[in-house]
Amino acid sequence: MPETIYDVAIIGSGPAGYTAAIRAGEFGLKVALIEKNDQMGGTCLHVGCIPTKALLFHAEVWDHLKHAADYGIDNVTSPQVNWPNALKRKNAIIQKHVKGLEFLMRKNKVNVIEGYGRLTGPAKDGIHTVSLYTEGGGGAAGEQTTLQAKNIIVATGSEAKLLPGLEADTRILTNIEILSMADVPKSLIVIGAGAVGVEFSSIFRSFGSEVTIIEYLPRLVPVEDEEISKELTRQFKKRGIDVNTGAKVESVEKTETGVKVTWIGSNGKQQVKEAEKVLIAVGRAPRIGNIDIDKTKIELDRGFIKTGEAMETAEPGIFAIGDIVAGMPQLAHSGAMAGMVAVAKIAGKPYRPIRRDRIPGCTYTEPQIGSVGLTEAAAKEKGHEVKVGKFPFAGNSKATIVDSHDGFVKIVSDTKYGEILGVHIIGPQATEIISEAVVAMDLEGTVDELMYTIHAHPTLSESMLDAYGAVNGLAINA
Repeated sequence: MPETIYDVAIIGSGPAGYTAAIRAGEFGLKVALIEKNDQMGGTCLHVGCIPTKALLFHAEVWDHLKHAADYGIDNVTSPQVNWPNALKRKNAIIQKHVKGLEFLMRKNKVNVIEGYGRLTGPAKDGIHTVSLYTEGGGGAAGEQTTLQAKNIIVATGSEAKLLPGLEADTRILTNIEILSMADVPKSLIVIGAGAVGVEFSSIFRSFGSEVTIIEYLPRLVPVEDEEISKELTRQFKKRGIDVNTGAKVESVEKTETGVKVTWIGSNGKQQVKEAEKVLIAVGRAPRIGNIDIDKTKIELDRGFIKTGEAMETAEPGIFAIGDIVAGMPQLAHSGAMAGMVAVAKIAGKPYRPIRRDRIPGCTYTEPQIGSVGLTEAAAKEKGHEVKVGKFPFAGNSKATIVDSHDGFVKIVSDTKYGEILGVHIIGPQATEIISEAVVAMDLEGTVDELMYTIHAHPTLSESMLDAYGAVNGLAINA
């Protein structure tokens, strides 16, 4: 029998890869989805977004329990954290969605192939060949077969960076190890204050760990608007988190009882602290080292794959999506949309290129952060005459009801036309509210239009209406 020739073969089944596979199936394409592990979902589902947010929800419930009497709930006098049960629920959520993906692949007639995919070079007569290996990519025990496809989408994801000389184990942790610890550590040092670092800091502070953050850059969540960083720092310090920014780590050493970290503070003085565990959260590297990119014309930018507006690479017929793409944020939702764009191009369907300034960023700390578009500083750097509106959640009735009234909504707009340039939220359910801003910006809504959009009362989203009004000095509740 002749070998099957797929319309598209996708290497990697994280959110970018599985979304591409589903959309390709919906378009009637013949699809192969190649995954090196025995379950689909990638980092996001197994050791990233989903389990982390599950634990953040557990931490939120735990924080509310501390004030149960205020909510009219008696006899909650000595609650205890059952960490094994928290992990059990986290794992059950993962497995529920693994099964969901298996169902969606069957529904959309996607052929899921367990193996390690490698590129073999340019297409021959319009057909690409992918080498498939078992046992971790073709070691001594690996068996090799091949697969043919008219197009290939590379969606191999990313992996946590470690500081030089360090290896992950039971005390020096990455996002993988910290999600399977047997107990809540009494103390935790977090190196890096991007989304991963501050989210785990938030989780374990809620559960009683003594948490120290060490960040090389001058502020927490450095990609966010400066006022957001300032407010998160204030809130973290209020929660008892030891925040150290502008700090350069000199060494991480194991001791008899834990790990010792030495760093130079922003004041130029050396500081030393010991904790049970240390989390290394200094970013993620694209996972492209073992897929034979050098056999193709694919171009790289600092280890990331360069793509065009339809996610095409310099090698005809090969596309790249997700965390491996140069110039794109390493976010599940941007990777998923990139997958839909690439597949639309392959299927000859209409598509819209992804706009970097329309991708929302979400950080699920307490308080939450949601943002999209330009920061105030970036807008000014681009030459905009900027007008800013801010509305504090302290003036929002629903925020008071849910006992989370710190933080604010900040609208960055263009003075001349009232165009929304950026929206930055820190406060309750910021990660949900930010979608309104994405829609408003995508439809090119102006401040004058949006301040007349009726929002239900009482809702947290009402804070957006007041923030639009605040741009013109017309917020009702502040």
